[in-house]
Amino acid sequence: MGLKQISQLHTISTKPVRRILGLMSGTSLDGLDLALCEVTGSGTETQCKLLKFKTYAYDSEFKNKVRAVFAKETINLEYLTLLNPWIGQYHAKLINQTLSQWQVDRSDIDLIASHGQTIFHCPHHQHAHVDFSDGTLQLGDGDQVATHTQIITVSDFRQKHIAKGGEGAPLAQYGDYLLYQSAEVHRILLNLGGIANFTVLPRGGQVDDVQCSDIGPGNTLMDAFCQRYFDVPFDEDGQLAAKGEVCVSLLDLLKTIPFFHLDTPKTTGPEVFNLTMLEDIRAKCPERPSSYDVLATLNELTVWCVLEHIQRLKLDGPVQLIVSGGGAHNTLLISKVRSGLLGDYEVSELSQDGVCVDSKEAALFAVLANECVAGGGSFSFGKISLPG
Repeated sequence: MGLKQISQLHTISTKPVRRILGLMSGTSLDGLDLALCEVTGSGTETQCKLLKFKTYAYDSEFKNKVRAVFAKETINLEYLTLLNPWIGQYHAKLINQTLSQWQVDRSDIDLIASHGQTIFHCPHHQHAHVDFSDGTLQLGDGDQVATHTQIITVSDFRQKHIAKGGEGAPLAQYGDYLLYQSAEVHRILLNLGGIANFTVLPRGGQVDDVQCSDIGPGNTLMDAFCQRYFDVPFDEDGQLAAKGEVCVSLLDLLKTIPFFHLDTPKTTGPEVFNLTMLEDIRAKCPERPSSYDVLATLNELTVWCVLEHIQRLKLDGPVQLIVSGGGAHNTLLISKVRSGLLGDYEVSELSQDGVCVDSKEAALFAVLANECVAGGGSFSFGKISLPG
Protein backbone atom coordinates (compact mmCIF):
# COMPACT_ATOMS: atom_id res chain seq x y z
CA MET A 1 0.00 0.00 0.00
CA GLY A 2 1.59 3.26 -1.13
CA LEU A 3 1.61 6.57 0.69
CA LYS A 4 -0.88 8.04 -1.79
CA GLN A 5 -3.37 5.26 -1.12
CA ILE A 6 -2.94 5.55 2.65
CA SER A 7 -3.56 9.28 2.31
CA GLN A 8 -6.71 8.63 0.28
CA LEU A 9 -8.08 6.27 2.94
CA HIS A 10 -7.29 8.80 5.65
CA THR A 11 -9.09 11.53 3.72
CA ILE A 12 -12.16 9.31 3.34
CA SER A 13 -12.10 8.41 7.04
CA THR A 14 -12.15 12.06 8.09
CA LYS A 15 -14.91 13.24 5.73
CA PRO A 16 -18.10 14.37 7.49
CA VAL A 17 -20.19 12.39 4.97
CA ARG A 18 -19.22 9.32 2.94
CA ARG A 19 -20.97 7.95 -0.13
CA ILE A 20 -20.88 4.16 0.07
CA LEU A 21 -22.34 1.65 -2.36
CA GLY A 22 -23.57 -1.38 -0.42
CA LEU A 23 -23.97 -4.72 -2.21
CA MET A 24 -25.95 -7.73 -1.04
CA SER A 25 -26.45 -11.07 -2.77
CA GLY A 26 -28.47 -13.54 -0.74
CA THR A 27 -28.69 -17.30 -0.70
CA SER A 28 -31.91 -17.13 -2.74
CA LEU A 29 -29.75 -16.20 -5.78
CA ASP A 30 -32.46 -13.86 -7.03
CA GLY A 31 -30.15 -10.95 -7.73
CA LEU A 32 -27.68 -8.32 -6.58
CA ASP A 33 -28.99 -5.44 -4.43
CA LEU A 34 -27.14 -2.14 -4.84
CA ALA A 35 -27.81 0.58 -2.26
CA LEU A 36 -26.08 3.94 -2.65
CA CYS A 37 -25.97 5.41 0.84
CA GLU A 38 -24.90 8.67 2.39
CA VAL A 39 -23.35 7.75 5.73
CA THR A 40 -22.64 10.38 8.36
CA GLY A 41 -20.52 9.88 11.47
CA SER A 42 -19.54 6.54 12.95
CA GLY A 43 -20.26 4.40 16.00
CA THR A 44 -23.41 5.39 17.85
CA GLU A 45 -23.46 8.68 15.92
CA THR A 46 -23.96 6.87 12.60
CA GLN A 47 -26.73 8.00 10.28
CA CYS A 48 -27.49 6.32 6.96
CA LYS A 49 -29.61 7.84 4.22
CA LEU A 50 -30.49 5.85 1.09
CA LEU A 51 -29.91 7.86 -2.09
CA LYS A 52 -30.55 5.23 -4.78
CA PHE A 53 -31.42 1.55 -4.90
CA LYS A 54 -31.56 -1.11 -7.59
CA THR A 55 -31.81 -4.88 -7.77
CA TYR A 56 -30.21 -6.64 -10.72
CA ALA A 57 -31.91 -9.97 -11.32
CA TYR A 58 -29.30 -12.65 -11.90
CA ASP A 59 -29.31 -14.27 -15.31
CA SER A 60 -29.42 -18.04 -15.75
CA GLU A 61 -25.66 -18.18 -16.41
CA PHE A 62 -24.85 -16.73 -12.99
CA LYS A 63 -27.36 -18.92 -11.18
CA ASN A 64 -26.16 -22.09 -12.89
CA LYS A 65 -22.51 -21.32 -12.19
CA VAL A 66 -23.17 -20.72 -8.49
CA ARG A 67 -25.53 -23.67 -8.07
CA ALA A 68 -22.74 -25.96 -9.26
CA VAL A 69 -21.03 -25.38 -5.89
CA PHE A 70 -23.72 -23.84 -3.67
CA ALA A 71 -24.28 -25.71 -0.38
CA LYS A 72 -22.72 -28.91 -1.77
CA GLU A 73 -20.43 -31.11 0.29
CA THR A 74 -18.45 -32.28 -2.76
CA ILE A 75 -17.37 -29.93 -5.56
CA ASN A 76 -14.66 -29.42 -8.16
CA LEU A 77 -11.89 -27.43 -6.47
CA GLU A 78 -10.57 -26.01 -9.74
CA TYR A 79 -14.05 -24.74 -10.59
CA LEU A 80 -14.44 -23.10 -7.16
CA THR A 81 -11.06 -21.39 -7.51
CA LEU A 82 -12.03 -19.93 -10.88
CA LEU A 83 -15.52 -18.92 -9.72
CA ASN A 84 -14.20 -16.59 -7.00
CA PRO A 85 -12.61 -14.00 -9.34
CA TRP A 86 -15.37 -14.48 -11.93
CA ILE A 87 -18.07 -13.41 -9.44
CA GLY A 88 -15.98 -10.39 -8.46
CA GLN A 89 -15.73 -9.36 -12.12
CA TYR A 90 -19.45 -10.01 -12.66
CA HIS A 91 -20.43 -7.83 -9.71
CA ALA A 92 -18.03 -5.10 -10.87
CA LYS A 93 -19.73 -5.12 -14.28
CA LEU A 94 -23.15 -4.66 -12.65
CA ILE A 95 -21.78 -1.83 -10.49
CA ASN A 96 -20.39 -0.01 -13.50
CA GLN A 97 -23.65 -0.42 -15.41
CA THR A 98 -25.67 0.86 -12.47
CA LEU A 99 -23.51 3.92 -11.87
CA SER A 100 -23.81 4.75 -15.56
CA GLN A 101 -27.60 4.42 -15.44
CA TRP A 102 -27.75 6.56 -12.30
CA GLN A 103 -25.41 9.09 -13.94
CA VAL A 104 -23.15 8.91 -10.90
CA ASP A 105 -19.42 9.27 -11.50
CA ARG A 106 -17.25 6.65 -9.81
CA SER A 107 -15.13 9.47 -8.35
CA ASP A 108 -18.19 10.45 -6.28
CA ILE A 109 -18.22 7.03 -4.54
CA ASP A 110 -15.93 6.72 -1.53
CA LEU A 111 -16.30 2.99 -0.89
CA ILE A 112 -17.96 -0.16 -2.12
CA ALA A 113 -19.21 -2.57 0.56
CA SER A 114 -19.32 -6.01 -1.05
CA HIS A 115 -20.90 -8.88 0.86
CA GLY A 116 -20.11 -11.45 -1.84
CA GLN A 117 -22.03 -14.62 -2.65
CA THR A 118 -22.36 -17.15 0.16
CA ILE A 119 -21.40 -20.61 -1.08
CA PHE A 120 -21.35 -22.57 2.17
CA HIS A 121 -22.11 -21.73 5.78
CA CYS A 122 -21.00 -24.26 8.40
CA PRO A 123 -21.25 -23.28 12.07
CA HIS A 124 -19.87 -25.83 14.49
CA HIS A 125 -23.26 -27.25 15.41
CA GLN A 126 -23.86 -28.24 11.77
CA HIS A 127 -20.69 -30.21 11.06
CA ALA A 128 -19.00 -33.24 12.56
CA HIS A 129 -15.36 -32.14 12.31
CA VAL A 130 -14.08 -32.12 15.88
CA ASP A 131 -10.85 -30.35 14.89
CA PHE A 132 -12.66 -27.32 13.46
CA SER A 133 -14.90 -24.61 14.84
CA ASP A 134 -17.09 -22.29 12.72
CA GLY A 135 -16.68 -21.45 9.06
CA THR A 136 -18.37 -19.63 6.20
CA LEU A 137 -17.36 -18.89 2.62
CA GLN A 138 -18.39 -15.99 0.39
CA LEU A 139 -17.09 -15.69 -3.19
CA GLY A 140 -16.55 -12.53 -5.23
CA ASP A 141 -12.98 -11.37 -4.75
CA GLY A 142 -12.76 -7.80 -3.43
CA ASP A 143 -9.62 -7.07 -5.44
CA GLN A 144 -11.52 -7.86 -8.63
CA VAL A 145 -14.33 -5.49 -7.61
CA ALA A 146 -11.89 -2.71 -6.68
CA THR A 147 -9.78 -3.10 -9.80
CA HIS A 148 -12.64 -3.27 -12.28
CA THR A 149 -14.57 -0.36 -10.72
CA GLN A 150 -11.55 1.70 -9.62
CA ILE A 151 -13.27 2.22 -6.23
CA ILE A 152 -11.87 1.18 -2.84
CA THR A 153 -13.76 -1.96 -1.80
CA VAL A 154 -14.44 -3.42 1.65
CA SER A 155 -15.40 -7.10 1.53
CA ASP A 156 -15.26 -10.46 3.32
CA PHE A 157 -17.03 -9.08 6.40
CA ARG A 158 -17.94 -12.37 8.00
CA GLN A 159 -14.42 -13.66 8.67
CA LYS A 160 -13.75 -11.15 11.47
CA HIS A 161 -16.94 -12.26 13.22
CA ILE A 162 -15.63 -15.84 13.17
CA ALA A 163 -12.16 -14.71 14.28
CA LYS A 164 -13.79 -13.03 17.30
CA GLY A 165 -15.62 -16.22 18.30
CA GLY A 166 -18.88 -15.80 16.37
CA GLU A 167 -20.41 -18.01 13.70
CA GLY A 168 -20.00 -15.49 10.86
CA ALA A 169 -23.68 -14.58 10.91
CA PRO A 170 -25.88 -12.77 11.30
CA LEU A 171 -23.98 -9.47 11.16
CA ALA A 172 -27.10 -7.32 11.38
CA GLN A 173 -26.50 -6.93 15.13
CA TYR A 174 -24.02 -4.13 14.61
CA GLY A 175 -25.73 -2.12 11.88
CA ASP A 176 -29.13 -2.52 13.53
CA TYR A 177 -27.76 -1.30 16.85
CA LEU A 178 -26.09 1.73 15.28
CA LEU A 179 -29.16 2.76 13.30
CA TYR A 180 -32.24 1.61 15.22
CA GLN A 181 -31.49 1.48 18.95
CA SER A 182 -34.17 3.31 21.00
CA ALA A 183 -34.11 4.63 24.54
CA GLU A 184 -37.91 4.51 24.78
CA VAL A 185 -39.09 1.20 23.34
CA HIS A 186 -37.96 -2.38 22.68
CA ARG A 187 -37.40 -3.05 19.01
CA ILE A 188 -37.14 -6.31 17.10
CA LEU A 189 -35.77 -6.06 13.55
CA LEU A 190 -37.16 -9.13 11.79
CA ASN A 191 -35.54 -9.91 8.44
CA LEU A 192 -37.38 -12.46 6.30
CA GLY A 193 -34.80 -13.31 3.66
CA GLY A 194 -33.97 -16.82 2.53
CA ILE A 195 -33.26 -17.46 6.20
CA ALA A 196 -35.25 -15.60 8.85
CA ASN A 197 -33.25 -13.73 11.46
CA PHE A 198 -33.93 -11.10 14.07
CA THR A 199 -32.09 -8.44 16.01
CA VAL A 200 -33.49 -7.74 19.46
CA LEU A 201 -32.75 -4.20 20.69
CA PRO A 202 -33.80 -3.80 24.34
CA ARG A 203 -34.80 -0.23 25.09
CA GLY A 204 -31.85 1.81 26.29
CA GLY A 205 -29.51 -1.15 25.85
CA GLN A 206 -25.85 -1.24 24.85
CA VAL A 207 -24.42 -3.30 22.02
CA ASP A 208 -23.63 -6.20 24.38
CA ASP A 209 -27.34 -6.32 25.29
CA VAL A 210 -28.33 -6.87 21.66
CA GLN A 211 -29.35 -10.36 20.62
CA CYS A 212 -29.03 -11.30 16.95
CA SER A 213 -29.78 -14.75 15.62
CA ASP A 214 -31.05 -16.80 12.74
CA ILE A 215 -34.34 -18.41 13.71
CA GLY A 216 -35.19 -20.71 10.79
CA PRO A 217 -36.31 -20.69 7.17
CA GLY A 218 -37.69 -17.43 5.83
CA ASN A 219 -38.37 -17.87 2.12
CA THR A 220 -35.80 -20.49 1.18
CA LEU A 221 -38.02 -23.58 1.45
CA MET A 222 -41.09 -21.86 -0.01
CA ASP A 223 -39.09 -20.43 -2.93
CA ALA A 224 -37.39 -23.73 -3.74
CA PHE A 225 -40.71 -25.57 -3.56
CA CYS A 226 -42.40 -23.02 -5.83
CA GLN A 227 -39.62 -23.28 -8.38
CA ARG A 228 -39.82 -27.08 -8.54
CA TYR A 229 -43.56 -27.70 -8.26
CA PHE A 230 -45.19 -24.51 -9.56
CA ASP A 231 -42.51 -23.26 -11.99
CA VAL A 232 -42.57 -19.77 -10.46
CA PRO A 233 -39.71 -18.07 -8.58
CA PHE A 234 -41.72 -17.43 -5.40
CA ASP A 235 -45.23 -17.38 -3.94
CA GLU A 236 -46.36 -13.81 -4.62
CA ASP A 237 -48.36 -12.46 -1.67
CA GLY A 238 -48.77 -16.04 -0.43
CA GLN A 239 -51.50 -16.61 -3.02
CA LEU A 240 -50.53 -20.23 -3.75
CA ALA A 241 -50.20 -21.14 -0.08
CA ALA A 242 -53.63 -19.60 0.54
CA LYS A 243 -55.13 -22.24 -1.77
CA GLY A 244 -53.92 -25.06 0.48
CA GLU A 245 -54.53 -26.32 3.98
CA VAL A 246 -51.82 -26.75 6.60
CA CYS A 247 -50.89 -30.40 7.00
CA VAL A 248 -50.54 -30.70 10.77
CA SER A 249 -48.68 -34.01 10.71
CA LEU A 250 -46.09 -32.64 8.25
CA LEU A 251 -45.77 -29.44 10.27
CA ASP A 252 -45.20 -31.42 13.46
CA LEU A 253 -42.43 -33.41 11.77
CA LEU A 254 -40.78 -30.22 10.49
CA LYS A 255 -40.89 -28.73 13.99
CA THR A 256 -38.64 -31.55 15.22
CA ILE A 257 -35.68 -30.29 13.16
CA PRO A 258 -32.91 -29.89 15.78
CA PHE A 259 -32.02 -26.31 14.76
CA PHE A 260 -35.31 -24.95 16.08
CA HIS A 261 -34.54 -26.20 19.57
CA LEU A 262 -31.02 -24.78 19.90
CA ASP A 263 -30.54 -21.75 22.10
CA THR A 264 -29.95 -18.41 20.40
CA PRO A 265 -27.70 -17.00 19.03
CA LYS A 266 -27.41 -19.57 16.25
CA THR A 267 -27.02 -19.60 12.49
CA THR A 268 -28.13 -21.81 9.65
CA GLY A 269 -28.66 -21.84 5.90
CA PRO A 270 -29.83 -23.82 2.87
CA GLU A 271 -27.26 -26.45 3.85
CA VAL A 272 -29.94 -27.53 6.38
CA PHE A 273 -33.20 -26.13 5.03
CA ASN A 274 -33.46 -27.47 1.49
CA LEU A 275 -35.72 -29.62 -0.70
CA THR A 276 -33.77 -32.81 0.03
CA MET A 277 -34.45 -32.34 3.74
CA LEU A 278 -38.11 -31.57 2.99
CA GLU A 279 -38.58 -34.65 0.82
CA ASP A 280 -36.98 -36.86 3.47
CA ILE A 281 -39.45 -35.55 6.04
CA ARG A 282 -42.42 -35.82 3.63
CA ALA A 283 -41.59 -39.49 3.19
CA LYS A 284 -42.18 -39.99 6.93
CA CYS A 285 -45.52 -38.17 6.89
CA PRO A 286 -48.56 -40.48 7.17
CA GLU A 287 -50.59 -38.14 4.96
CA ARG A 288 -49.99 -37.24 1.31
CA PRO A 289 -50.67 -33.51 1.15
CA SER A 290 -51.08 -31.76 -2.20
CA SER A 291 -48.48 -29.29 -3.45
CA TYR A 292 -50.72 -26.44 -2.31
CA ASP A 293 -51.00 -28.03 1.14
CA VAL A 294 -47.23 -28.47 1.40
CA LEU A 295 -46.69 -24.82 0.50
CA ALA A 296 -49.29 -23.75 3.05
CA THR A 297 -47.44 -25.86 5.61
CA LEU A 298 -44.08 -24.29 4.75
CA ASN A 299 -45.65 -20.83 5.13
CA GLU A 300 -46.99 -21.89 8.52
CA LEU A 301 -43.56 -23.24 9.50
CA THR A 302 -41.97 -19.82 8.94
CA VAL A 303 -44.78 -18.17 10.94
CA TRP A 304 -44.30 -20.69 13.74
CA CYS A 305 -40.53 -20.25 14.00
CA VAL A 306 -40.93 -16.45 14.07
CA LEU A 307 -43.59 -16.53 16.80
CA GLU A 308 -41.81 -19.26 18.76
CA HIS A 309 -38.55 -17.33 18.98
CA ILE A 310 -40.18 -13.96 19.66
CA GLN A 311 -42.32 -15.30 22.50
CA ARG A 312 -39.23 -16.85 24.13
CA LEU A 313 -37.83 -13.33 24.59
CA LYS A 314 -40.38 -12.34 27.26
CA LEU A 315 -39.91 -8.60 26.66
CA ASP A 316 -41.86 -6.39 29.07
CA GLY A 317 -43.82 -3.41 27.78
CA PRO A 318 -44.52 -2.33 24.21
CA VAL A 319 -42.41 -3.75 21.39
CA GLN A 320 -41.95 -2.47 17.86
CA LEU A 321 -41.58 -5.35 15.41
CA ILE A 322 -40.03 -3.93 12.22
CA VAL A 323 -40.06 -6.29 9.24
CA SER A 324 -37.76 -6.32 6.21
CA GLY A 325 -36.65 -8.76 3.51
CA GLY A 326 -38.56 -10.38 0.67
CA GLY A 327 -40.88 -12.19 3.09
CA ALA A 328 -42.29 -8.83 4.17
CA HIS A 329 -44.18 -8.84 0.85
CA ASN A 330 -45.85 -12.18 1.65
CA THR A 331 -49.16 -10.84 2.94
CA LEU A 332 -50.40 -14.25 4.11
CA LEU A 333 -47.26 -14.79 6.20
CA ILE A 334 -47.28 -11.30 7.72
CA SER A 335 -51.00 -11.43 8.56
CA LYS A 336 -50.45 -14.70 10.42
CA VAL A 337 -47.50 -13.25 12.34
CA ARG A 338 -49.59 -10.21 13.33
CA SER A 339 -52.49 -12.31 14.56
CA GLY A 340 -50.25 -14.78 16.40
CA LEU A 341 -48.29 -12.29 18.52
CA LEU A 342 -49.16 -12.28 22.21
CA GLY A 343 -48.64 -8.95 23.97
CA ASP A 344 -48.23 -5.28 23.09
CA TYR A 345 -46.65 -5.42 19.61
CA GLU A 346 -46.68 -2.77 16.90
CA VAL A 347 -45.87 -4.40 13.55
CA SER A 348 -44.62 -2.32 10.63
CA GLU A 349 -42.46 -2.54 7.53
CA LEU A 350 -39.04 -0.90 7.69
CA SER A 351 -39.00 2.66 6.36
CA GLN A 352 -36.38 5.08 7.66
CA ASP A 353 -34.28 7.65 5.78
CA GLY A 354 -35.14 5.94 2.52
CA VAL A 355 -33.97 2.53 3.75
CA CYS A 356 -36.85 0.12 3.22
CA VAL A 357 -37.85 -3.54 3.22
CA ASP A 358 -35.76 -4.50 0.19
CA SER A 359 -32.71 -2.27 0.62
CA LYS A 360 -31.96 -2.83 4.30
CA GLU A 361 -29.32 -5.56 4.04
CA ALA A 362 -27.30 -3.78 1.35
CA ALA A 363 -27.49 -0.57 3.38
CA LEU A 364 -26.31 -2.36 6.53
CA PHE A 365 -23.15 -3.50 4.77
CA ALA A 366 -22.54 0.10 3.72
CA VAL A 367 -22.69 0.95 7.44
CA LEU A 368 -20.20 -1.83 8.25
CA ALA A 369 -17.81 -0.58 5.55
CA ASN A 370 -18.13 2.89 7.06
CA GLU A 371 -17.13 1.50 10.45
CA CYS A 372 -14.18 -0.37 8.95
CA VAL A 373 -12.73 2.82 7.48
CA ALA A 374 -13.99 5.58 9.79
CA GLY A 375 -14.91 3.86 13.03
CA GLY A 376 -13.19 0.84 14.47
CA GLY A 377 -13.40 -0.99 17.75
CA SER A 378 -16.17 -3.55 18.25
CA PHE A 379 -17.89 -2.68 14.97
CA SER A 380 -14.92 -3.08 12.62
CA PHE A 381 -15.40 -5.82 10.02
CA GLY A 382 -14.13 -6.31 6.48
CA LYS A 383 -10.96 -6.31 4.42
CA ILE A 384 -9.88 -3.39 2.26
CA SER A 385 -9.03 -3.80 -1.41
CA LEU A 386 -7.46 -0.91 -3.29
CA PRO A 387 -7.86 -0.25 -7.03
CA GLY A 388 -4.97 -1.64 -9.01
